Amino acid sequence: VVISDIRMPDMDGRALLREIRSRGLDVYTVMMSAYGGDEVAIQCMKEGAYDYFSKPFRADEVVLLLRKIEEREQLQQENRQLREELGERFSFDNIVGRGPGMQECFDTVRKIARYKTTVLITGESGTGKELLARAVHRNSDREGQPLIPVNCAAIPENLLESELFGHARGAFTGAVKAKPGLFQEASTGTLFLDEMGEMPMGLQVKLLRALESGEVRRVGETKPEAVD
Repeated sequence: VVISDIRMPDMDGRALLREIRSRGLDVYTVMMSAYGGDEVAIQCMKEGAYDYFSKPFRADEVVLLLRKIEEREQLQQENRQLREELGERFSFDNIVGRGPGMQECFDTVRKIARYKTTVLITGESGTGKELLARAVHRNSDREGQPLIPVNCAAIPENLLESELFGHARGAFTGAVKAKPGLFQEASTGTLFLDEMGEMPMGLQVKLLRALESGEVRRVGETKPEAVD
């Protein structure tokens, strides 16, 4: 923050203000003067000053203005940080790959992200399948909705169906209350199933039915539930 008088030797305050502006310095400039009144204040604001004080002024006026500037700067920093996190975290700039194969992959993501569809991503372990899935979600209309990843190989087979589709109360030992599955939790958003090839064959059939019909049935229930 620069607090400057207008009348000064060698360079007056308005010349200083123009110099600060021409150099593109990231500062808040506050001008003060006992001469000129509102006309000078308006001119200073037009030339880029953040605020203006008429002399004499009370010290608590300056302190109050400085607090106001501090709060404004903190809000701007938070907004910039949020925009960077949302805009860059899962952007294509964060996926390393300049070759024609990767560029073709990025083009495909841009195309399919516009549609409500099921996407199959294949690749060796560690090649960035989840990062690519997040890029699809990030570039789709579902961006503001939940993205839920689940590693199918990390969940025991006897619990996987309940995790995916949910269960009714009393459906099995320990099911003391009804629980929605990950399909319901991700509804209107994106569900990323990692290592789905590790699922038991019977569960893969139920998964296919859920993808085709857009409906899931909780363990212990007979009525299906629509999910998006």
